[in-house]
Amino acid sequence: MDDMLKKAEKKTGVNSNDIKKLAQSVNGTDLTDEKSIRKLVKQVAKVANKPVSKRTEDMIVDTLVNQKGKIDQSTIKKMM
Repeated sequence: MDDMLKKAEKKTGVNSNDIKKLAQSVNGTDLTDEKSIRKLVKQVAKVANKPVSKRTEDMIVDTLVNQKGKIDQSTIKKMM
Protein backbone atom coordinates (compact mmCIF):
# COMPACT_ATOMS: atom_id res chain seq x y z
CA MET A 1 0.00 0.00 0.00
CA ASP A 2 2.78 2.42 0.90
CA ASP A 3 4.52 1.74 -2.42
CA MET A 4 1.32 2.62 -4.27
CA LEU A 5 0.94 5.82 -2.25
CA LYS A 6 4.55 6.79 -2.88
CA LYS A 7 4.03 6.28 -6.63
CA ALA A 8 0.88 8.40 -6.50
CA GLU A 9 2.77 11.06 -4.53
CA LYS A 10 5.57 11.09 -7.08
CA LYS A 11 3.15 11.28 -10.03
CA THR A 12 0.77 13.88 -8.59
CA GLY A 13 2.91 15.83 -6.16
CA VAL A 14 0.26 15.24 -3.48
CA ASN A 15 1.64 14.15 -0.10
CA SER A 16 0.90 10.47 0.64
CA ASN A 17 -0.48 11.38 4.08
CA ASP A 18 -2.95 13.74 2.40
CA ILE A 19 -3.95 10.92 0.04
CA LYS A 20 -4.59 8.62 3.03
CA LYS A 21 -6.69 11.27 4.79
CA LEU A 22 -8.66 11.89 1.62
CA ALA A 23 -9.28 8.17 1.11
CA GLN A 24 -10.55 7.88 4.68
CA SER A 25 -12.93 10.79 4.19
CA VAL A 26 -14.27 9.27 0.97
CA ASN A 27 -14.94 6.01 2.77
CA GLY A 28 -17.50 7.66 5.05
CA THR A 29 -19.06 9.99 2.48
CA ASP A 30 -22.65 9.57 1.30
CA LEU A 31 -22.19 9.78 -2.47
CA THR A 32 -25.90 10.31 -2.98
CA ASP A 33 -26.05 13.49 -0.88
CA GLU A 34 -25.38 16.69 -2.81
CA LYS A 35 -23.90 18.58 0.14
CA SER A 36 -21.52 15.71 0.97
CA ILE A 37 -20.40 15.42 -2.65
CA ARG A 38 -19.69 19.14 -2.93
CA LYS A 39 -17.65 19.01 0.28
CA LEU A 40 -15.66 16.06 -1.06
CA VAL A 41 -15.02 17.80 -4.40
CA LYS A 42 -13.68 20.82 -2.53
CA GLN A 43 -11.43 18.59 -0.39
CA VAL A 44 -10.00 16.85 -3.45
CA ALA A 45 -9.41 20.17 -5.21
CA LYS A 46 -7.64 21.57 -2.16
CA VAL A 47 -5.40 18.52 -1.70
CA ALA A 48 -4.56 18.44 -5.41
CA ASN A 49 -4.12 22.22 -5.49
CA LYS A 50 -6.32 22.33 -8.59
CA PRO A 51 -9.30 24.59 -9.09
CA VAL A 52 -12.64 22.99 -9.89
CA SER A 53 -15.09 25.17 -11.77
CA LYS A 54 -18.69 25.47 -10.64
CA ARG A 55 -19.73 23.79 -13.90
CA THR A 56 -17.46 20.80 -13.26
CA GLU A 57 -18.58 20.56 -9.63
CA ASP A 58 -22.22 20.61 -10.75
CA MET A 59 -21.52 17.89 -13.32
CA ILE A 60 -19.85 15.67 -10.71
CA VAL A 61 -22.72 16.19 -8.26
CA ASP A 62 -25.40 15.55 -10.89
CA THR A 63 -23.66 12.40 -12.09
CA LEU A 64 -23.23 10.93 -8.62
CA VAL A 65 -26.74 11.82 -7.46
CA ASN A 66 -28.33 10.42 -10.64
CA GLN A 67 -26.20 7.27 -10.48
CA LYS A 68 -27.05 6.83 -6.79
CA GLY A 69 -23.38 7.20 -5.88
CA LYS A 70 -22.28 4.37 -8.15
CA ILE A 71 -20.15 5.23 -11.14
CA ASP A 72 -17.83 3.27 -13.37
CA GLN A 73 -14.80 4.13 -15.49
CA SER A 74 -16.83 4.98 -18.57
CA THR A 75 -18.86 7.52 -16.60
CA ILE A 76 -15.68 9.13 -15.29
CA LYS A 77 -14.19 9.26 -18.80
CA LYS A 78 -17.30 11.02 -20.11
CA MET A 79 -16.92 13.68 -17.41
CA MET A 80 -13.34 14.48 -18.46
